[in-house]
Amino acid sequence: MEKNAIYIPRVVPRRIREKYAVQAPQLVTKEEYLASGHRFCIGCGEALAVRLACKALGRNSIIVSPTGCTEISTSLIPYTSWCLPWIHTLFENSAAVASGVEAGLKVMMRKGKRPAQDIDVIVMAGDGGTCDIGLQALSGALERGHNFLYICFDNEAYMNTGIQRSSATPFGASTTTSPAGKVSIGQVTWKKNMPAIVAAHDIPYVATASPSYPFDLMDKVAKGVATKGPAYIHILSVCPTGWRSATDLTVRIGSLAVETGIFPLYEIENGKYKLSLDLPQRRPVIDYLKLQGRLRHLSEETVKQIQQRVDKEYAKLMEKVA
Repeated sequence: MEKNAIYIPRVVPRRIREKYAVQAPQLVTKEEYLASGHRFCIGCGEALAVRLACKALGRNSIIVSPTGCTEISTSLIPYTSWCLPWIHTLFENSAAVASGVEAGLKVMMRKGKRPAQDIDVIVMAGDGGTCDIGLQALSGALERGHNFLYICFDNEAYMNTGIQRSSATPFGASTTTSPAGKVSIGQVTWKKNMPAIVAAHDIPYVATASPSYPFDLMDKVAKGVATKGPAYIHILSVCPTGWRSATDLTVRIGSLAVETGIFPLYEIENGKYKLSLDLPQRRPVIDYLKLQGRLRHLSEETVKQIQQRVDKEYAKLMEKVA
């Protein structure tokens, strides 16, 4: 058994799985690749998600990160919280940089300039750097079929620059650029379905995940890096600062997003949909909305509208699963 590991059911860290085939499904490493001393906010769901994702990756990984909360909080010059090779890129080109890293490693190994070995290339970006500014580079990398894992940590706005709305901001949410007031309800468009956009590229693996379900998240990251070709994981990251929620409710709010059907957990493997958590009965969306200051202004009529939209989208997902 790995000396620096503990038994926890259902976790499959890739590196441990390859070395210890029998015990692997019950092992999770105690090694931390995100060092303490970072500057994430108290109760940050993204910090938890990054930590869990790294546990499923292992040391033979290269991380590419555009500007965002993760980059700002882990790389305050001259210090870093990364215990893995890490590259900071511009908002718009993280997928392009990851493509270059992946292609460069492949060429160097083919020419004998470095030993042939399995090195995972991973992008860790926010919703702004994925759904908006970085979408073009991501689409191109997926179309070209580069062998890398793209992880989007979705906190539903541009949090590190002042809580401005993004195309991932949910309908009705109040942000600094879509403020709620006497006339406006806040964000007036529906959240972009980024996993569906990525799935339209016919890549081998797409999934949604949440740090409120840590074993599911680590399993999916392990699957993503084991996939030959591009893989994409969309992780909901509760942001107490931007969502104006209590810092001790991060995990609970993440669970409610799943339990209400607002953020269902599923996988798409080679075009086949699979539900990760089958809910016999979903909770009403108000249970999720009322815990967040950015959404507390919504009227009963607007909440009803959101409920109808969630019901419709969930039914569409279930048709694909069936």
